Amino acid sequence: MKNHKSQATKDVPSQVKNQDLIYRRRMQIIDAAVKLFIDKGFHKTTTREIAREAGISTGLLYEYVASKDDVLYLVCEAIHAEVEHRVAHALKKATGGRDVLAGMIREYFLVCDRMSDHILLVYQETRTLPPRWRKRVLENELKLTGVFVKALQELADTGDLPPLDKQEIELIAHNITVLGHMWTFRRWFLGRHFKIEDYIKVQTDFILGKSTGGYIRADSAKEES
Repeated sequence: MKNHKSQATKDVPSQVKNQDLIYRRRMQIIDAAVKLFIDKGFHKTTTREIAREAGISTGLLYEYVASKDDVLYLVCEAIHAEVEHRVAHALKKATGGRDVLAGMIREYFLVCDRMSDHILLVYQETRTLPPRWRKRVLENELKLTGVFVKALQELADTGDLPPLDKQEIELIAHNITVLGHMWTFRRWFLGRHFKIEDYIKVQTDFILGKSTGGYIRADSAKEES
């Protein structure tokens, strides 16, 4: 997982004062914990095993986190940061118009494919976190959906999509997010019938209204030159 700094570094207390060192060590811990949590589950993984996988002593690990809950929170934050970074990258690459949304959907679904185990881990274990951190994780979910809300609003404002009210935009954005996660949750079935690129095409056509019952009717959008 790539290193993307997040608020989590400030949220979780550390005995160490050097922020750069905290960040580097915690990324070691996160990468080790992700592997173990996916393979064994959060509850069956011990902090000793996390430390060993990270190549540090248990004592050193406790200089950077106070508990296994801290580690889980850092893992959830890192996964959300990675997904958000990749979607933002897709936005920069998009050529304009409706292609912006299609590009964002494609990149987001590819992230969901590559990080299926990570996303599933967040959903399975979030309930384990203390309430204040569980709230932060859920806020991160809404933050990602907000990226799509912003893109949809901008496209509606420019006429590249038909006029949409706030409620419609939010519902479409949430549906995009959930359709990406559906590939994660239903991959045991969908993977037998679709390649990821086929799944992306079908769902993108559905969202953009090229198939019956789509959210956004293509014939209502501004005609492309």
